[in-house]
Amino acid sequence: MAPQTAAAAAVPGVVPLALQKIIGFNGAITDGAAIHPDGQHLACAMGTTVMVTTKKDTHRAQTFLQGHTNTVTCLAFSPSGRYLASGQLTHMGFQADIIVWDFAKRQLLYRLTLHKVRVQSLAFSADESCLASLGGVDDNTLVIWDLATGKAICGVAASKDAAGENYRVVGMNHDAQTFVTAGKFSLRIWRLNLASRTLQPTDVQLGQIKRVFQSLAIAPGDDAIYAGTTTGDVLHVDPKTALFKRSGPPKEKDNLGMGITAVCMTRDGKSLVVGSGTGTVTLFSTQTLAIQGAVKVSGGVTGIMRDADQTLLVSTAFSNLYSVGVAAPKLSEPQLLLSCHNARVTDVAFPKEASNVFATASETDIRIWNLATLGELLRIVVPNVACQCLMFSNDGSSLITGWNDGKIRAFGPQSGRIQYTINDAHKGHVTALASTHHDPRGGFRIVSGGADGVVRVWRINPQSQVLESSLKEHKQPVTCVQVRANDAECVTASADGSCIVWDLQRYVRNQILFASSFFKAVAYIPDESQLLTVGSDGRVAYWEAFDGSTIRELDVSPAGINTLAIVADGAKFVVAGDDKVIRVYSYEEGELVAVGQGHSDPVTMIKASPDGKHLVSVAADGAILIWDGVAA
Repeated sequence: MAPQTAAAAAVPGVVPLALQKIIGFNGAITDGAAIHPDGQHLACAMGTTVMVTTKKDTHRAQTFLQGHTNTVTCLAFSPSGRYLASGQLTHMGFQADIIVWDFAKRQLLYRLTLHKVRVQSLAFSADESCLASLGGVDDNTLVIWDLATGKAICGVAASKDAAGENYRVVGMNHDAQTFVTAGKFSLRIWRLNLASRTLQPTDVQLGQIKRVFQSLAIAPGDDAIYAGTTTGDVLHVDPKTALFKRSGPPKEKDNLGMGITAVCMTRDGKSLVVGSGTGTVTLFSTQTLAIQGAVKVSGGVTGIMRDADQTLLVSTAFSNLYSVGVAAPKLSEPQLLLSCHNARVTDVAFPKEASNVFATASETDIRIWNLATLGELLRIVVPNVACQCLMFSNDGSSLITGWNDGKIRAFGPQSGRIQYTINDAHKGHVTALASTHHDPRGGFRIVSGGADGVVRVWRINPQSQVLESSLKEHKQPVTCVQVRANDAECVTASADGSCIVWDLQRYVRNQILFASSFFKAVAYIPDESQLLTVGSDGRVAYWEAFDGSTIRELDVSPAGINTLAIVADGAKFVVAGDDKVIRVYSYEEGELVAVGQGHSDPVTMIKASPDGKHLVSVAADGAILIWDGVAA
């Protein structure tokens, strides 16, 4: 069970919101995923959470390790799989935690704190008695920890230069007292002396060669070190003599573009698999460092992990996870195991009467997901533009989307084919959408809001899309649109500090609400007698829908609130925003009842499933988190 958050523990009666599922992982970081030595279990970093799943079914069998307070930056399993270590990022001037987990029990074993700002890389000793941790550029220290006590044995500067940068630490496969670090113009072999509690470095002698090393691999017999560089070549070093032996590929023109970002040895030690920033996975011979074969994956490679037998797992910066087979001198075609958004997710939507599917919009694509299996059902990509908002039509026959080129596009939710496009719907971005019910002739209306502050009403018929009215009162971008159940009114929220209730029959303003806040979201409660608003002031305001008077305000967060969702029958509502925390409140009492933490970037949108059983939150880091709506 996840530990209680600080916010939950501080208030009596407040419980942790149960995290049910996570879609994806943080592929942008090196070591964002790690394979257990059993070849079956997989650990992935996503925000502040470490997700543990199985390779065969990455979506169904998930458990969560929660204890970090900021983005998880690296993961490492011990040789037997007994321990899992995870490091994190924190704010400038603060210390970043390392957590050592008892993997079998899925429990926190030690919290280790010495590094400043960022933990860059982790590695266990061969006998699992020690953990080596490498700090980031603001720390520049290598620390060895005693896993019997959870205390530091020793710590030293990782580079000669105080401003040096180091990217990777690895332990030897058999020698438990030797580690290797790689960084900017630095490749060092470290010998641990337990008796004197010291680390003695030996710099690898490279002669006139100067390289920035960002990946390392150790031969199965500890008789060779292979270091990947930003110039796209691999250096072979003898660990006993600390001397450079050779580099590859033999011809400089064959160097891999955008540098070698990951290196991994095959189990038999005969081949070396390297990944590059261009997304190329290349097979090298360890004898000659000549290229034997290569395959392509989507996104720059950020990690390569040895799986069972001759299979490798490859993670990329596009948050994709592939399985690649090795049959020297060839690599098999990559098989996609896991995929998710790798850019800011701007919106999420459920069909009106369906809780088993939902859609998400990001800066790169739109995806439709199966909520039960978390499988991707459909992907829609429109080149060179980003989707800002989306919704399903009331009958579920269309997925209607707003874009940063000012267009509204409607797609078939099963085929992904374009149904129609409304050109020049707004100047700049289309920022908000809502729709009415269908009339007997199959027509309906779309209410759209734009970055220009204009609200427009469109009549959508089977064969045409016509502008019915343009409402120009907001002075800043429209952030949210909600239509009443009778289709007679709608309410729009804007960053100008106003919410306007519009008459959709006469197309005039009925009410206007003002506050000292940039409104981010507005919602009717189920009986539509009141409105809720949230914004940059961190407050939830209750308003009388009839006359626009303020009923009460709740101070919810010290940071801005970006999104609001009414849960099921309206007894509770959920808010989230820049402080990355999901908060559930009782509507009548206005009391905090549950808190959820898991995001590492601001939450951009949260929606409740129509049946009220699930909450889906999305964030600026591409994360999709699914929470227990019933417990909320």
